[in-house]
Amino acid sequence: MSALVVNDYLDFNSLKDLLGVTDGNLASHLKSLEKSKYVSFKKEFLDRKPNTKYSATNEGVKAFEKHIRAIEQLLK
Repeated sequence: MSALVVNDYLDFNSLKDLLGVTDGNLASHLKSLEKSKYVSFKKEFLDRKPNTKYSATNEGVKAFEKHIRAIEQLLK
C-alpha cells in the first residue's frame, strides 16, 4: 500500500519488481486489497501486451494512514 499511496499508480510488473514477490503472491494480495476497496485497477494494452495499473483509493489511503498512526502510537 505504501508504494501506491505515494504514487498516482503503479503497474503490476513495477509493483512485483519493487516488492520482490512472485506473480501469484502479488496477485492474491492485490485481489484482497481490491475486495476491501483499498485499490482500484485499470487494464489497458501497450503494444498489444496487457498492462494493469493499480492505484490506491481514497478509502485505501485513509486506512493506510490509520494503520501508520496505530503503529506510531505503539512505538511511543
